[in-house]
Amino acid sequence: MMNPSFAMYGFYAAINENNVLKLNLDESFEIVKEDFLTLVKEPVKIFFLCSPNNPTGNSIDDIEFYLQNFNGLVVVDEAYIEFSGKKSCLGLLEKYPNLIVLQTFSKAWGIAGARVGMAYASEEIISLINTVKAPYNVNILSQELILKTLDEETKLQQNVQNILIEREWLEDQLRDIECIAKIFPTDANFFLIKMKNVDQVYGKMLDHEILVSRRDPAIPGCIRINVGSRQENEKLVNLLKNITD
Repeated sequence: MMNPSFAMYGFYAAINENNVLKLNLDESFEIVKEDFLTLVKEPVKIFFLCSPNNPTGNSIDDIEFYLQNFNGLVVVDEAYIEFSGKKSCLGLLEKYPNLIVLQTFSKAWGIAGARVGMAYASEEIISLINTVKAPYNVNILSQELILKTLDEETKLQQNVQNILIEREWLEDQLRDIECIAKIFPTDANFFLIKMKNVDQVYGKMLDHEILVSRRDPAIPGCIRINVGSRQENEKLVNLLKNITD
């Protein structure tokens, strides 16, 4: 799995007694292809790709390279794909029988509490997944909610458009704030931001009930901040503007 990336891939692998190999990303949070080719010389069965990546926010370039150069399963997690403007890997399923694409209703659809996601893959892979997945893994209330939501596709479009407008506005507001050292490029509904004094900033946020995700020690000095409503974003900006060294 990529490092840094969504920690639960490694967690679930470990509790099922599987070894986890981490592929460190470069300074721009991209995969170094030479490192990947070296890693897959090991007996690796599954390679997890998160694009856009969580918590870094960037999309992974040239995903077909990894599909072409890996003999096992390549799982592409597209939880944030709707915010990216990038093409989904769903169109690659017929070309690559070792591909699994994951998507979710938790982000762009705005129904995280339903805990419903989707896995797209070949008929053979899905049949194998069905032999090991837990029974009743999606409750009936969530199923009914999702089926109803699918009839309201304009809700998805409105959610995404609102987030993209606020993401652009928020990035513009954050650009010249003194306590911020760097704003990393993002294709998701959040920003990874490096702070000059992360302890001070994180403490102030907690004091003002602004809940964010601190990424130490994996990404030193960085905080992941979700894009909120205009009111929430203004509260964040006003707080950060008043933090000085």
